[in-house]
Amino acid sequence: MRRIWSAAAGALLCAFVASPEAHAIEIQTVTSPLGIKAWLVEDHSVQLISMNYAFAGGSSQEPLAKRGITNLLVSLLDEGAGDLDSTAMQTELEDLSISMSFDSDRDTISGSLRTITDNLPDAARLLTLALSKPRFDPQPLDRIRSAVLVSIRNRERTPAQQANVAFNQALYPGHIYGVPEGGTADSVGSITVDDLRAYQKRVMARDNLKVAVVGDIDPKALGVLLDRVFGGLPANADLRPVVDAPPPEAKFINVAVPNAAQTSLRFAGASLKRTDPDYLVAYVATFILGGGTPGTRLYDAVRVQRGLAYSIGLNLDVAEHDGWFIGTTSTRADQADDVLKIVQDEIKRYADEGPTAAELASAKAYIIGSYPLRFVSTGQVASQLMGILIGNLGIDYINKRNELIAAVTIDDVKRLAKRLFGAPMLISRVGPAPS
Repeated sequence: MRRIWSAAAGALLCAFVASPEAHAIEIQTVTSPLGIKAWLVEDHSVQLISMNYAFAGGSSQEPLAKRGITNLLVSLLDEGAGDLDSTAMQTELEDLSISMSFDSDRDTISGSLRTITDNLPDAARLLTLALSKPRFDPQPLDRIRSAVLVSIRNRERTPAQQANVAFNQALYPGHIYGVPEGGTADSVGSITVDDLRAYQKRVMARDNLKVAVVGDIDPKALGVLLDRVFGGLPANADLRPVVDAPPPEAKFINVAVPNAAQTSLRFAGASLKRTDPDYLVAYVATFILGGGTPGTRLYDAVRVQRGLAYSIGLNLDVAEHDGWFIGTTSTRADQADDVLKIVQDEIKRYADEGPTAAELASAKAYIIGSYPLRFVSTGQVASQLMGILIGNLGIDYINKRNELIAAVTIDDVKRLAKRLFGAPMLISRVGPAPS
């Protein structure tokens, strides 16, 4: 998604606003006169306001016949609204140094607003128009649809991208998560303005909305802002139930790309949902194995000790309807077999033995020490609050998160290492055919 920034505004909106001590952040719950709730972190030291918001649902709400409608919708919300066409809207945003963006993923439709305090009335007016009176004019609709169709054609004729599709289908077998979010030429080509309006009304409402605001605004003013921006939306969304994804298939996907410079390897397996009580233990266990920094297992085995790849990492991929771990690396084609064997051997050894006490201590120190760096600017704080809201982790999560990490024991990690990494994996190899 396009971000509207001037160089001066970009520097200003990244200004330091919060103590690097995450626990020093005080969060207030604000309820507007219409009953819209938000988390607020007041900071009047700089004249900046950052707002993040999200509607539950995301692209998992799409009918297959209209797959890609969420992507098209969020791409058009700032392309004209009310009495402003696309050019006029973009000009106002640029002239006023207002950043307004929209995005989506599998489970949410989200947005952000960044502005200096003096321009908040105009920022609120523009965001209200975008959310409540988008125009979906023919010219921007045709332009964005054409760009999406080009992307789809490239995906369909590019072996590496086809491998990504096959990997996702195996990772999420028979589930909406495994269907490319961009859609197909037929599904995207069939989407009309009436489809966009009906879909927006169904998935963007006040009852599935979460809001986080950080900066130079008090609770009373925020209540007024919430009602102005979101009050015109439908009271209730019409979300369709989405089942949890089944465990990924343990299989090997091999795609030959004759002219590829390197071989790309991916490996994945079932993990935990974010709401699982053991999630933070799984987070620590995964970092020790695949954190992508010196001292983590796969990085040391593949890069530090053997120099076979520039980078390698493994992360948890969290979604509303299940969780996975996914690892990635790239190497020379003639080294791919060696790298894959090293990865498989290291993962098996880790599942069997777990970490050493030194590895656990080092991982916890890194995870705890780096957490405050996520809370430096208004935008970062708002983004972190939104993640906590979406995950339903509780308003006290910032204060207790590092204590929970510190409490993880070596027995906890051994138990989760065996649970996560003891089963056969889904593996994808994309590159020149082995000689």
